[in-house]
Amino acid sequence: MRALAAIALGSNLESDFGDREANLREAVKRLGLLGRVRAVSTFHDTEPVGYLSQPRFLNAAMLLETEQEPLELMRGLLEIEQAMGRQRVVAKGPRVIDLDLLLYDAVVMNTAALTLPHPGMHERRFVLEPLAEIAPGMVHPVLGKTVGEILQGLGRRTA
Repeated sequence: MRALAAIALGSNLESDFGDREANLREAVKRLGLLGRVRAVSTFHDTEPVGYLSQPRFLNAAMLLETEQEPLELMRGLLEIEQAMGRQRVVAKGPRVIDLDLLLYDAVVMNTAALTLPHPGMHERRFVLEPLAEIAPGMVHPVLGKTVGEILQGLGRRTA
């Protein structure tokens, strides 16, 4: 069974692959091994949220058509992060690459390993803006609203 997954990407450190943009491009290439890349947003330069004492981020979103089940796909994302040099030292801290599984078709799940939809996506402009570029009509299965509607509902908040 093929599913459509929405994935958020972020980077705010240089790496062996190059600058933030090079990190995102490398991640997209590697994600292509987990399925078929259907769309990639433009890259958005954003302020850090939460842990503020770090460099600016470059954020993007992508749609991946995959045959992998949600937990299998999440393991793949974590493996890509690790292979690209992600080190989890400070929560929400600087990182070479950050990959978050936002939506997986209309799946709703809450396990120790994975929560779908991503629990913070509906509050994060840096996630919603890139995702709205490529999937404004994708529906959040818990809120029952499209990505475009959720983004519009954020109003002027900057998160």
